[in-house]
Amino acid sequence: MTDNIISRYENVSKSYGGLTVVKDLDLDIHRGEFLSLLGPSGSGKTTTLMMLAGLQSPSSGHIFLNDRPIEGIPPHRRNIGVVFQNYALFPHMTIAENLAYPLKARRIPKPEIARRVQRGLEMVKLHALAQRRPTELSGGQQQRVALARALVFEPSIVLLDEPLGALDRQLRESMQLELKQLHRETGVTMVYVTHDQAEAMTMSDRVAVFNDGRLLQCAPPREIYDQPKSAFVAEFVGENNRLAGTIVASANDGCTVKADTGLMIRTRPQPGLEIGDAVFVYLRPERVMVGPAAANCENKYVVEVADAIFLGDHTRLRLDLPGNPNFTIKQNFFGDARPPGPADRIEFGWTVQAPQVVAA
Repeated sequence: MTDNIISRYENVSKSYGGLTVVKDLDLDIHRGEFLSLLGPSGSGKTTTLMMLAGLQSPSSGHIFLNDRPIEGIPPHRRNIGVVFQNYALFPHMTIAENLAYPLKARRIPKPEIARRVQRGLEMVKLHALAQRRPTELSGGQQQRVALARALVFEPSIVLLDEPLGALDRQLRESMQLELKQLHRETGVTMVYVTHDQAEAMTMSDRVAVFNDGRLLQCAPPREIYDQPKSAFVAEFVGENNRLAGTIVASANDGCTVKADTGLMIRTRPQPGLEIGDAVFVYLRPERVMVGPAAANCENKYVVEVADAIFLGDHTRLRLDLPGNPNFTIKQNFFGDARPPGPADRIEFGWTVQAPQVVAA
């Protein structure tokens, strides 16, 4: 294990009876990073987190922490902080007592406990509420207390299981920024479980995308968005238009896909794919050009607008395109430019760099 890897899953699987919820997982966690485990419900991300915490055990494979296998090490001896969605605060204790609890359990001297509790309260800006109980706090304040309690004993990793899930949208977005700032200030490794793609993209150094118990791709957010390695990742992360087709030409300077409806689509070279391969071509709505901007696109077409929706910062155009009756374009129309409306015929297109092509 290299110095920048704090933890590693090696061929880890987890089964309950005949149901395997994590399958052959290989994953490195980098020291000091913010790693999000992203996927739909039941994809295996929370189980992956809980195995590292020691609250569940792998059925096979090994998990390492700081170069040591951790099977058999109880949770309280792994030096890992955990923040749950319901915060799991002690309701009969004050905020200061909640923060002191994990320190007392580790037999930290009293003067050091007082110092760390004070520092933890200041870190999450709750020092004025030290003597209140959890029921006297808002959801956002409780979330901060849970986070401070997970950080106060200086763990090597903090695990967060959808900790913002119970908050309303505005508070959730505010807490995302606060949590990311706290990560920058502390430098602690954070592993964060979420099913919210926008949350993962906003906060993470890397995103690990799970589905059906398997890790499909782990990469920085921009790479996940721009270079999905599978159809699931392309469709789960962000918004995408999909056209099914077959590769009919491939060379060093580009590739041509014939859509099932006959549309010919030029793309950049596609290493690993060959003539005759069935593929999906994905196009992000914001990367489709309209009107004069489409004039120099290698892929250019004329079609009638089926629907147009003004959304303030952009207009969404829906096209009834062969092979995709809900083909969507997101465009900004500035100044006096009139957005196209239903039944208007428009020229639209995209460059060879815009499509993402994956095996079907």
